[in-house]
Amino acid sequence: MAFEKVGVVGLGTMGAGIAEVFARAGIRVIGVEADAEALARGRGHLERSTGRALDKGRLTAEEREAILGRVTLTTAREDLADADLVIEAIPEVLEYKVALFADLDRICKPETVLATNTSSLPVTAIAAATGRPKRVIGMHFFNPAPVMKLVEVVGTILTEDGLLEEVSHLAWQLGKTAVVVGDLAGFVVNRLLLPYLNHAAVLLEHGVARRDDIDAAMRKGVGLPMGPFALLDLIGLDTAYEIMGVLFGETRSTRHAPAPLLRELVGAGLLGRKTGRGFYDQDGPAPAEAWKAHVTGVTVHGEGAEEFAARLDAAGFRASDTPDLVLRLGERPVIEHAVRHADPSRVVGIHLVGQGVAEVVSTVLTSPEAAGAAAGLMTVLGLTAVPCKDRAGFVADALLFAHLNDAVRMHASGYASIDDIDTAMRLGCGYPAGPFEMLERIGLRKVRDGLRALYAEYREPSFAPAALLDQLVAAGLPAFPRA
Repeated sequence: MAFEKVGVVGLGTMGAGIAEVFARAGIRVIGVEADAEALARGRGHLERSTGRALDKGRLTAEEREAILGRVTLTTAREDLADADLVIEAIPEVLEYKVALFADLDRICKPETVLATNTSSLPVTAIAAATGRPKRVIGMHFFNPAPVMKLVEVVGTILTEDGLLEEVSHLAWQLGKTAVVVGDLAGFVVNRLLLPYLNHAAVLLEHGVARRDDIDAAMRKGVGLPMGPFALLDLIGLDTAYEIMGVLFGETRSTRHAPAPLLRELVGAGLLGRKTGRGFYDQDGPAPAEAWKAHVTGVTVHGEGAEEFAARLDAAGFRASDTPDLVLRLGERPVIEHAVRHADPSRVVGIHLVGQGVAEVVSTVLTSPEAAGAAAGLMTVLGLTAVPCKDRAGFVADALLFAHLNDAVRMHASGYASIDDIDTAMRLGCGYPAGPFEMLERIGLRKVRDGLRALYAEYREPSFAPAALLDQLVAAGLPAFPRA
């Protein structure tokens, strides 16, 4: 079918962005809000967004005027009667959406497609509130909608044949990439992203590492565009908490249980950028801690010790038979090496992540002076020091490997293809590579073994390697089979 007129209900930042996307594609849009005040705010969102594009040279004045001219704003839902597609972008409260869709079902012509922009709520429950469940789908845009290229197109067991393909083609006309999925909480992106962010909050609460250091490990070490706490503040802690609650309600998996720290911050009204404070104070970044290296002698042990010792030597730190600092490179547990040393208080683990991060690992016997000196030494070498405890996976691998394991389980369940998962995370989250691309770059065996260590330490079922990953490693295969 042709989608020549599209309605958008709810003109907050997301809804106004969706309206702009359709108008940019030459489609007439009817934007609906609850009252005149909300309608004025919606108009303001549209004018500011297109105004910024004009200022940056991405739109001409004529193009901006044409886009705004295609959008009709109203407070009357009845004006949607002849729309071909109506998308709702109201708050994430199931009761509100169900009531809205029941009303849209009454107003709109029988062939109109009704779409929800929900990021986590059940599309099936929303469809069931109408007399046209075959014509109700999810169409999940990402914020900011005019910029982000991904749309998750969500079908239910009731969706009519061919409709998802038609909507996917529409997304292509809008300049978006569509990933078609079924009706599971969180769909692809949030089902993978939010447990990873929640896991970071758990590590912080358990004192494995500090907020800034966890963010640095994932941004500078793994190469993600934002650290987990900066991203949580951007998303909104209340939104993240709600999505985790929906995921937990569906799966009852401890992997999806919202972190108590997240609940506490939400209860305190510290929701991130929208309130000026969340994990970070939005007035400005916290000052970085200055690490100083007071080291007269150092010894390096473990895998890659010779090369690392040469780097230290080039920086002026000589090897010594009577060192005041002993660095242990490689995997944990560091404590097993420390207890064999004459003075375990001087032993510090070093785990290199990517090209720019060194996780500086303290055991229960490591002295604060040794840990601080090791961190300073890493800074001298041009590395970002990430102090952490001697726990399985330390910081980066603990977060990343569990995250990648979730992606393997998602694919193995038949929910989404490898290409769709990689595409969704690249376009929806700005990842430099998709989860399966990361897995194959790191090495399937290394990730599998890291997950086994996590499971052995925490006894968390979701940390056990996915069966598919185990099977590929056992077969000696370096990559996942693509259809």
